[in-house]
Amino acid sequence: MDSPLRLIASNPVDRLARTVEALLVVASVPLSVGELAEAADDDHERVETALALLHERYVEGRSGIVLERVAGGYAFRASRDAADACARLFERPVERGLSQAALETLAIVAYLGPCSRPEIAGIRGVAADSAVASLVERGLIAEAGRELGPGGAVRYRTTPLFERVFGLESLAALPRLDDLGADAGELRQRLLEVASARAS
Repeated sequence: MDSPLRLIASNPVDRLARTVEALLVVASVPLSVGELAEAADDDHERVETALALLHERYVEGRSGIVLERVAGGYAFRASRDAADACARLFERPVERGLSQAALETLAIVAYLGPCSRPEIAGIRGVAADSAVASLVERGLIAEAGRELGPGGAVRYRTTPLFERVFGLESLAALPRLDDLGADAGELRQRLLEVASARAS
């Protein structure tokens, strides 16, 4: 008679969950259900069942690794309990503090992107070259084509890494501009004005 462990190991959904788990471990970016289904050569519904099983296994407070839905897909991250230890082990540029200029530039690109350096400079009131270069280097923004016309400026958009670092499932999960507090101050007002002008 088969042991309980052998029965679990031979369960097709459990086998698929192990495959999905491995795919998420080796992936450098979050993977969608479709990408997981294609790589695992299985159907979407079964992959979603496998993800639910993994979600129960890798839950905050029970595991040092947590499965989360982020940037339009699924990925593993360190649990909050283990985050400080992980930060000490890996000094990644993305996790070092961003300057005020970089944060303002990132907010503009996240809310209004794709947008160009001249547009960013116009909203901030100062040159944006250094802040844009820093954010590109960190992988938080990337080129997204050029403006129309001769010598069109490069336009920038946020990346899946931005969504992952800030724990967003998508850009739609950004707080509404109206909900930003007084701390956002003048930049919030300028973003609202530009957003209103674009909508009209």
